[in-house]
Amino acid sequence: MYFCSFIFNIELMGFFDFFSKDKKENLDKGLSKTKENVFDKIARAVAGKSKVDDDVLDNLEEVLITSDVGVETTLKVIERIERRIARDKYINTNELTDILREEIAALLQDNKVEELEDFELPQAKKPYVIMVVGVNGVGKTTTIGKLAYHFKKAGKKVFLGAADTFRAAAVEQLTVWSERVDVEIVKQSMGADPASVAFDTLSSAKSHDADVVIIDTAGRLHNKTNLMNELTKIKNVMRKVVSDAPHEVLLVLDGSTGQNAYNQAREFAKATEITALAITKLDGTAKGGVVIGISDQLQIPVKYIGIGEGLEDLQIFRKKEFVDSLFGSK
Repeated sequence: MYFCSFIFNIELMGFFDFFSKDKKENLDKGLSKTKENVFDKIARAVAGKSKVDDDVLDNLEEVLITSDVGVETTLKVIERIERRIARDKYINTNELTDILREEIAALLQDNKVEELEDFELPQAKKPYVIMVVGVNGVGKTTTIGKLAYHFKKAGKKVFLGAADTFRAAAVEQLTVWSERVDVEIVKQSMGADPASVAFDTLSSAKSHDADVVIIDTAGRLHNKTNLMNELTKIKNVMRKVVSDAPHEVLLVLDGSTGQNAYNQAREFAKATEITALAITKLDGTAKGGVVIGISDQLQIPVKYIGIGEGLEDLQIFRKKEFVDSLFGSK
């Protein structure tokens, strides 16, 4: 009996190792354009040099900025490398990649999921309420659908709230996703009060003992005051049902837009309290460096990244794996 149990555990470990390896391969593939872009530029930056000097640092600064890491974060990285040179007196160019890996990992905000199972939820929060914000076209509805898929796959009962009533297409798209992944959705007609939809969603989810609720919100940013007022109203109404909702405010950004994504994040951060980021479409761009700049400058953790169109291509962001994919495993 014990022997059979041992064999079962070994097989189970192999099963999870297989999927862990598969996810790592997907991540490497999804970030390949950014990796090639950065590595090619770094190679040119250090060509013919044996040590990291001012010329190398100037070239490296240009590499990071053109990879959409952002000016402020780039200067921070360069300053940290300069301090290490001053301390160690000499750093050769072969060490540069390892130093970059360490400094970039240090800048990425901790999202507290490094040691958790994928899509695990806090046990004390039921239902766990996620309010999703972001402009139209960034992959917001798709991200919600994929989140619903992963939570359901993890054995959670999921409810979606179609509170983006500004666009009929938004409700229709979310309905398609709810049917595709087979989860409940609460919706009203176009033009309905978004806060009313959120209230109905939480009420229904609570009465049906749901584990997680994902609320979609309008994706427009034409007026910061209107946006702030609307999101605040949604929050206040949700708290009539779940006193500490939302437990997470997730901002979805399109990684392929580079610094425009940072500008969107900054504006949304002014309008409401953002607790986590989901950065999509990283597989189709060489601008993956924006992940580093946004996390550092806004001091908001990246929680999810989109690296493809498949359901499994929305992944929990783990900064060690991200850095390893960009610079290669040590």
